[in-house]
Amino acid sequence: MQVKIDTREKFHAISIQEPVLAANMTEDLQQCLSPFLEKDVKNVILILKDTTSVDNAAAECLVKIQQSFYDNSASFVICELTPEVENSLEDSGLLEMMNVTPTESEAWDIVHLEEVEREMLGDSDF
Repeated sequence: MQVKIDTREKFHAISIQEPVLAANMTEDLQQCLSPFLEKDVKNVILILKDTTSVDNAAAECLVKIQQSFYDNSASFVICELTPEVENSLEDSGLLEMMNVTPTESEAWDIVHLEEVEREMLGDSDF
C-alpha cells in the first residue's frame, strides 16, 4: 500500500495513495496505522483524496482503527473524501461512525481541540 507520511508537532498526516481500499488491504491498513499509537505523537489525520473506492470491509477496518485511537487517548480524523467514497460510506451507514472533515485544515482543528479537551479532562478529578 502506497502512503505518504507528513509528521507535524501534534499529528501525523497520512495520505493513502491508492485508488481502491479493498477487503484484502485491511491488514495493511492495520499495520500502517496502528504503530502510531506507540509513538510520542499518536494523533493521525488520514487523507483519502486519492481514493475513489472503499469497500465495506476496509471501511469497517477504519472504524475499528479509529476506535482504537480514541480508546488510547489519541485522535484519528479522516479528511478529503472523494464524493464516490463519501456516498459509499453514507450508503453503508459507516460515515456517521467516522470522524470526517472536508479539508485537512479542519482535521487539524479537530485534533487540536481534542488535545485541549484531553488535557482539560486529564487535569480534573473525575
